[in-house]
Amino acid sequence: MRRRLIQSTLAVVLVVIAVFGVSLVAVETRTISNSAQERVESEAVRLASIVDSRLLAAENVNADVLRNPVSKDQYAIIRMPGKAPIEIGEKPEGDTIHSTQRGEEGETVTVEEPRSAVTREVGRTLLIIGLVALLAVVAAVLLALRQANRLASPLTDLAETAERLGSGDPRPRHKRYGVPELDRVADVLDSSAERIARMLTAERRLAADASHQLRTPLTALSMRLEEITLTEDLETVKEEATIALTQVERLTDVVERLLTNSRDPRTGSAVAFDLDEVIQQQLAEWRPAYRSAGRAIVSSGKQHLTAVGTPGAVAQVLAALIENSLMHGGGTVALRTRVTGNQAVIEVTDEGPGVPADLGARIFERTISGRNSTGIGLAVARDLAEADGGRLELLQAQPPVFGLFLSRTPPAPKRDGEQRATVR
Repeated sequence: MRRRLIQSTLAVVLVVIAVFGVSLVAVETRTISNSAQERVESEAVRLASIVDSRLLAAENVNADVLRNPVSKDQYAIIRMPGKAPIEIGEKPEGDTIHSTQRGEEGETVTVEEPRSAVTREVGRTLLIIGLVALLAVVAAVLLALRQANRLASPLTDLAETAERLGSGDPRPRHKRYGVPELDRVADVLDSSAERIARMLTAERRLAADASHQLRTPLTALSMRLEEITLTEDLETVKEEATIALTQVERLTDVVERLLTNSRDPRTGSAVAFDLDEVIQQQLAEWRPAYRSAGRAIVSSGKQHLTAVGTPGAVAQVLAALIENSLMHGGGTVALRTRVTGNQAVIEVTDEGPGVPADLGARIFERTISGRNSTGIGLAVARDLAEADGGRLELLQAQPPVFGLFLSRTPPAPKRDGEQRATVR
């Protein structure tokens, strides 16, 4: 590209020099020739007037009297009737420029000048024009190089940016070049880089969320299947298989929910559902894990509460809180339901050390964890709660109390009462 720009610029300059330079040379050559001719004629007229004036005054006319007015490059010969010709200067050889004037007393004055003088003057003019043309060519080359670098370097940078995008490096450069067209291309590439970065971040986030959210349900499902293979009691097999099928359905719901949130986290599928069913489902799923750890999980609080949300998402939030208590908490884990205003609240608490003071509200940020975990679970749980219009909060740090707030519909007339805590 640089070579083409330089060649095109040089071609334009050379065409301009050829067109205007040749015309200028022709004009200057004719001007110099005409000027030399006029100079010779003027000299002849001047000498003739001098001779006329001396003849009329009866003064002597000789070469010494007429030598001073004549230029050293000129030759003059004066012919007077009845007298010998008077020559001034040396007669030039070769081609000459001459002019002859006749005086009033019958004399003739001829002035000659060698054409080589005109040739030298034309040569000097041509040299000046050539130097100017050479300077114009040099200036054109320098300007072409500067312009080529100004255009080629940004194009090289843009090509490198596009190559980086293709190789998976979506960092925008935010570099501009002062050329509107190139800056427009840079804007488009930066916008594409930002979109690709957002897409890659969403994909990585989806992969991390899916890995984290599916790990525990798959482990629980594996434990159910192992129990089925180890027992010969048909009723136990049916019970465990039914629970396993429920877990498979919840896994399917988890996957669909993660995909939905990855496309648009604001999209929800909230419906009215019975909180008791979701809570009992979680107790049944997590009971084996807590039993293996020598711990207990209990539920208490208001029964027959109806909440508005996505049952699968609520179950996933509770699963994240229960898993968090299993991994980082201690003692008995309690799920309590209560009502505040027009909201149903599910509190999850345990008897462990609680949330460190340096974490505080940051416990819901991604990658924030107090004990060598991924820091994803609580962040995903909060996103799932907010997607259905609810919220997840840390109500108390020590001992830890997490509260899941959900909107509720006016409950139908049912038996209200407190359910005693039951140790499982």
